[in-house]
Formats: sequence, C-alpha cells, structure tokens
Amino acid sequence: MNHKIIINKDKTLLDALRIMDSIEKKLLVICDNRRFLGVISIGDIQRAILNKQDLSSSVVDFIRPDIIYARDNDSLDYIKATMLENRIESMPIVDSNNLLVNIYEWCDFFGERSSFKTVNCPVVIMAGGMGTRLKPLTNVIPKPLIPVSDKTIIEEIMSKFQRAGCSDFYLSLNYKSDYVKSFFEKRDYKNVSYINEKKPLGTGGSLALLKGILNNTFFVSNCDILVDVNFSDLYEYHKKQKNIATLVSVLKSYSIPYGIIETSENGIISDMKEKPCLTYQINSGVYIIEPHLLDYLNNEETIDLPSLLLRVKSNGEKIGAFPVSEGSWVDMGNWDDYLKLIRSNKMY
Repeated sequence: MNHKIIINKDKTLLDALRIMDSIEKKLLVICDNRRFLGVISIGDIQRAILNKQDLSSSVVDFIRPDIIYARDNDSLDYIKATMLENRIESMPIVDSNNLLVNIYEWCDFFGERSSFKTVNCPVVIMAGGMGTRLKPLTNVIPKPLIPVSDKTIIEEIMSKFQRAGCSDFYLSLNYKSDYVKSFFEKRDYKNVSYINEKKPLGTGGSLALLKGILNNTFFVSNCDILVDVNFSDLYEYHKKQKNIATLVSVLKSYSIPYGIIETSENGIISDMKEKPCLTYQINSGVYIIEPHLLDYLNNEETIDLPSLLLRVKSNGEKIGAFPVSEGSWVDMGNWDDYLKLIRSNKMY
C-alpha cells in the first residue's frame, strides 16, 4: 500500500496540494488514523478554489458523498473492473470496521495512466520572442529550440498537447524564424503551420494574423512553460462557463516569516497573524480561447494577451481562470528554473 497518498483529516486544502505535488498524484485518501473517511482529488480542490473557499479549510469539508471504494472481501476481478469502468486512479480497500487495509492504484493493473478524454483543438504556440531571460544562449539558438531532455522546449510543449488529442499547431514566429522553420521541415512534422510577424506584435497582436483561419475553439501557449493540466477538463469547464477565454492559473504560496498585524482607524490593532501563508493565482501562459475574441484585435496592433483579455472583459465578455497547483507548472524561460528542470530530468 502506498502510504504517501494517505492524508490525515486535520490537513488543509493547501496541505493536500503540496502533497499531490510532492508525490505527483492527483488524488489522496483521507483517513482518521486508519479509519477511512473519503478521498479528495485535484478536481475537488479546483472546484473549491473557483467557489472562493479558503485553502486553509480542512480536507474533510470537501469529501464528496458519492465515493467509490471496495471491501476487503471483494474479488480482484471486481476491483479491476470497477476501476476501469469508473476511471479510478486509486481504489481504497476497506474492512467491515471501515478501516483502510489497502489501496490499489491504476498502475497496479493497467500500467501508466494516460488521459482518458481527448480534445482535438488547434494549438497556437507563441514562439517569436527573443528569449532575453536565457541570454547569451538565445543569441545563438532561438528559445523554442533550446534542448530539454532529448527534445527541444517547443517539442515538449507540443507533446503535451498531442497526448491530449490535439494535432494541428500554429507557430507564431519572429526572432530567428528561419531556424525554427528549418528545424521542423527537416523532421517532416505534419500539421504545423507558421504565423510570420514582420515585427514583434506581442502575444495578443500576433493572433490577428489568424483571423479567418481559426474558426473554432483553440489553445494558446507561451513557448517557455510546461503545465500539467487535464486539457479535456479545461475545455469542458471553459464551455460550461461560456467564457470567451479561460486562462490556466497557478497557485503560488508565499510564507511570511514574521507575525503581521492589521490596524483600523487611529492605529487600533484589529487582527494579528503569526507567520501567515499568502496564496495567489498567477497567469501560467496557457489559454483556451473562442475565435470571436480575434474580432477585438486590430491588424498590425502590438499588444500582449493579458492586455487584450482586459480589453475584451471591459466589453462585457467573460474571462475565466482554471487553477492548477504550483508543482504543475514550470517556467523554462529563466536560467534557475531551466537548470533545475534539466537536472531533475522531469517532464510533464
């Protein structure tokens, strides 16, 4: 039994996120000592965040009533069939006293788990930047072609989308664009098209070159990040909310190593907190977008995508956020994170 996926009932949502990141799992089993209480998944935590729940809330407050688990006298064939039918990542096994006696994981029976649902949307990758944070390397090699493991940065990003079912890619190019084109042409990549910026237009402005080309929902990704997100869940959330655009946000936590005070009028102390942990949502650089957003762009306009989204929002359109944990995101565009990624040999 993998004890690492067991979380005690007194832990918080933020604790659960950190454990998921550290063991690279998306589901934890909640127990009171050995007594089985339920499970919590990354989806449960995402829904809590979207509903403005405090990350310091206890995990037991978010146990769903429709938990699937097995008894210790159930046959192995029944357990396997139930896991397969319901796409269960981890199956708790409980005895007659409701004590946890085992946990079967997907890999125990079926090997490495891949995405069960796929979504085939076009993908736009912003690959035209100068990569100034990775100089002097990018003086010679354009950022998309910098190696990570046995692939380049852009290939790693494309692989993530391909595993989710995406097959058509549009690369927005400017700096050293001939290098990038030559790389893909020599490797006979299929379904790769190029958007050529005559001048840098920003992550938003270059999308204007796709007017009349992209007529369906599409993804956009920066070319220096990797995000471990279920793209089919992102797509379904985006459609359900009827957003014109949804960005993947990353939960970033910062611990203040001091006690802080809050004051009201005349300096009267209203609250005191000892070494609080502050959590923010930051922009990951991955988006899902409806094609009519392009109507808000002027041709040859230079604008970044966040500024474009604020423009669209001011016109009454809905912009959403889909949160993922801090460990689900890596910024390959700066030296510290790039070197850390290379040394860990970890790809999402």
